[in-house]
Amino acid sequence: MTVTPFPGTELATVPHFDVETILASIDHMAVQKPVAAQLVSVANSEDTSAKELSRILASDVALAGRVMKLANSAYFGMRGRVTSLQFAVTVVGFTTVRTMATVALTDLDDESRLPEDFWDFTTHLALSASALAPRFGERPQDALCLGLLAQLGAALLFHNDHEGYTELVTAEPTFRGRRAAETRRYGIDSLRLTAVALEQWAFPQPMTLPLKYVDDLRAMEGALLRSCFEIAGRLTTEEYETEPIVRVSCGQLREDDVVPVLDVVRADAAELRRAMLGTE
Repeated sequence: MTVTPFPGTELATVPHFDVETILASIDHMAVQKPVAAQLVSVANSEDTSAKELSRILASDVALAGRVMKLANSAYFGMRGRVTSLQFAVTVVGFTTVRTMATVALTDLDDESRLPEDFWDFTTHLALSASALAPRFGERPQDALCLGLLAQLGAALLFHNDHEGYTELVTAEPTFRGRRAAETRRYGIDSLRLTAVALEQWAFPQPMTLPLKYVDDLRAMEGALLRSCFEIAGRLTTEEYETEPIVRVSCGQLREDDVVPVLDVVRADAAELRRAMLGTE
């Protein structure tokens, strides 16, 4: 596969990273996790109903439990009232079920195979995206899913180059710097790799386009996700060097807009993490 850089960037070295091999490794995972793979496939079909999706989901007890836990979480405001799997699918939505199946399919629910603090940052990123989505004309649940899957590429890089990627993360504390280092090392950065994977699985363009434009400060397409990286960075990174939110958001946000979002994300991040990983 020919790898192209983010818009407005150039590869610093000749690419030596085989994207096809990485995507093939996911296909191998699909053989081992047939229910998750089936959910990723059928949840995008116009012919799939909540009844059918819940029937498939019921075949994976662990994944079904996570969907139930998420449906009953504070995020959906239905605490304790969702008692059937079909109702849970209706509450969280098909895109969320598909996102949770993708998490299971790609081993994002196994923290031993992830970069340090992966889910701490991911939950803060996802909740920031959900809270800010209306300011950018997006649906909160779709934005939540974008945030939950954005770092898939980082996990895939870590899976396939554990020592090298760990060194890269240690050397590059900022996410923008890290993405530049990823491009130099692999010929592609982690967000672009996420986009390639999601496109292969026929995720809709609103889920992939922001990943390609997050580092272009002039591009409104990346403004929501870029703003969420800024907010999540402030919440999870010690001595974080902030960037003006008005700049990263293409003028859609002011610092006063960020304060209530910080409070909401802090309050709900731990519960979202437990729901996604199936922990107590």
